[in-house]
Amino acid sequence: MSAPPSSHRTRRGPVLAAMMLAMFMSAVEATIVDTAMPTIVADLGGFSLFSWVFAIFLLTQAVTIPVYGKLADMRGRKPVFYAGTTIFLVGSLLCGFAHSMVQLVVLRAVQGVGAGAVQPIATTIVGDIYTPAERARIQGWLSSVWGISSVVGPALGAFFAEKLSWSLVFWINLPVGVASMLMLAAYLHEDVEHHEHQVDYVGSVLLMVSTTLVMLALIQYDQLSRQGGYALPALALLGVAGLVAFLLHEGRAPEPLLPLSLWKDRVIAVGNLGALVTGALMMGITSFLPTYVQGVMARSAMVAGFALAMMSIGWPIASTIAGRLMLRTSYRFTAIAGGVALIGGTGLLMALSPRHGALFAALASFVTGAGMGLTSTVFIVSIQTAVPWKKRGAATSSNMFSRIVGQAMGTALFGAVLNVCISERAGNSALSSGSLDLLMEPGKRSTLAPERLRELVDALAGALHNVYLIGGVLALLTLLVVLALPQKLRPEPD
Repeated sequence: MSAPPSSHRTRRGPVLAAMMLAMFMSAVEATIVDTAMPTIVADLGGFSLFSWVFAIFLLTQAVTIPVYGKLADMRGRKPVFYAGTTIFLVGSLLCGFAHSMVQLVVLRAVQGVGAGAVQPIATTIVGDIYTPAERARIQGWLSSVWGISSVVGPALGAFFAEKLSWSLVFWINLPVGVASMLMLAAYLHEDVEHHEHQVDYVGSVLLMVSTTLVMLALIQYDQLSRQGGYALPALALLGVAGLVAFLLHEGRAPEPLLPLSLWKDRVIAVGNLGALVTGALMMGITSFLPTYVQGVMARSAMVAGFALAMMSIGWPIASTIAGRLMLRTSYRFTAIAGGVALIGGTGLLMALSPRHGALFAALASFVTGAGMGLTSTVFIVSIQTAVPWKKRGAATSSNMFSRIVGQAMGTALFGAVLNVCISERAGNSALSSGSLDLLMEPGKRSTLAPERLRELVDALAGALHNVYLIGGVLALLTLLVVLALPQKLRPEPD
């Protein structure tokens, strides 16, 4: 592949450190918010909007990723990274001032618009300054960020939520993001030839509208289906029609938002489809495991954070192993190992019950994280190696986009399943009365009558079991997808 157009003045070590800071900010955002969400719900109310706090962030992030990727190929990585990170930090600042769940959802949308540039462009920059074999090895360093954040994030999230203010889970991004931008400005020097290009804004609008409609239909499925009428089928049909219109537009656009030609490459197609499925699977764990530990097991936010942290510890360990395994075997062998680990982890989650302790949940989280580390490393390294520099931003963004869309759709799907199952087991009042909000705070659980408490706990446990059952299906599907990778393909040695 062609060498990156970076000046000889670029210092790879400090640039890598800056990008690791950016990835740390993105990783901490996930682990802190996941751990603090039960406390935020207890404070702001609105359990029915629980899924939207995650889904709207992922949605706006997903639809902006291709735009940022295209701009990065046109104008260089640095200015795009600066713009996106600035928007992300402004959104983080405002999220801390939210006074209702509705406000938080809206401000998370702003935060997501900026997040579309953070990790994809950081990953692209690392791909630019290292060779294919170096990328395979450097993934261990990059994934170690998730291990660090898995320890720091949940602990900080629980501490802020319980002892100080949950607003700090958003404001912690500010110093990290500023430091990353300053280091990138000092140590990365690009030599980019600027040409006139068109950004596919029409495609961006079509993608956002259609995806929003589909997610709205999924998340509000229970409420809309009980209301009757044509609202639910209308949303679903309009969403699907919008996605079809987006694909047709992309086929005709002179410079499409997501070049469909990329998908003709077998490695890219498998990597993107795998990222889509594993992204959905990941949200079933990160969004709802703390809810299980706190709401069903009646443990504290700190214990819930520990259980979730184990996923992020398993991820970088497996990613480091994947980098070495790819060089000695192949992309396919490494990805298959990851698929098997995902099946094992989700199997443990399906076996989870209220009588099990938090250590059992942590073990399931760790094994699932190991599967994510093995598969995600294969996807990103193989895709970046398959294209030259001028397409690397778009190719990397297509993989990130697929993963984020998977996360968004997974959040919507799992949220819909959760709400429907709770309504069937405990009645509609469980969602509308705020009873479930009380389950998330140990001090407030005692205000519920013993019979009602048992009913709600059983309903929540049963609903989450169905969530993990779907996760098991997605893990099996991941294994089937990675079997399509070429058998002997691996990173080229230095």
